[in-house]
Amino acid sequence: MTPDWSSLEQELEQWQDAGLTLPLWWRDDDAMSQSAELDRLTELSAELDLPVHLAVIPQGATPDLARFVASHPHLIPVVHGWAHQNHAPAGEKKAEFGTHRPLEELLDDAEHGLSALQELFGNSLRPMFVPPWNRISPEMLTWLAGAGYTAVSTFAPRTSAKPASGLLRVNTHLDPIDWKGGRGLLNPQKLIAQVTRQLRDRRLGETDNTEPFGLLTHHLVHDEAIWSFTAALAKHLLDGPGEAWIYDERMS
Repeated sequence: MTPDWSSLEQELEQWQDAGLTLPLWWRDDDAMSQSAELDRLTELSAELDLPVHLAVIPQGATPDLARFVASHPHLIPVVHGWAHQNHAPAGEKKAEFGTHRPLEELLDDAEHGLSALQELFGNSLRPMFVPPWNRISPEMLTWLAGAGYTAVSTFAPRTSAKPASGLLRVNTHLDPIDWKGGRGLLNPQKLIAQVTRQLRDRRLGETDNTEPFGLLTHHLVHDEAIWSFTAALAKHLLDGPGEAWIYDERMS
């Protein structure tokens, strides 16, 4: 069944009638090495002319990934925790950088992740911290800038653009994967309705429209439906008020 995009198209028309623009960014998580799935992600990024902020797991990152990224400027590496290891007790939501470990351990792992990827990617690495499972101890935010980071990214509309001095928060807002129901595509009509509501809230000033609207994907687990929906959504947004956004540490 072909999704009905009309509600989103009508919302995008209202944006354009009002002369509004939508800063749009793309974050894809869990990269470690070059793969066929990464090839496809890169091709779609180039086709859309929408760069991907590639959240790389430092402990597992390989030199072949660094070589691949170096030859594909649409891929922008950022730091995805350290080992993508869950430290939460049984029964609690997964987290690598939650409140379950001492702050010193959290910061040590964050620093190791940054230094490891700086060595691997050089100046192409952006010092953005992406905690696995999008969960981070609030106490840690105060110290991330001192660990060398200039941005942090999780999920859902931000409540503050600067959670700490020298640290910019840029979240993601839509994840098309049904993580609890087989890892396929969520109901596309519900996803379209979600984006439409989110954009309406931005247009009406109920949420922060200066925060780039973030698409969140995980290339290693995509099926055809997820690839197709992601491409179609990005095209709709870019054909409307969407303008590609890339993180620059000078923004912090």
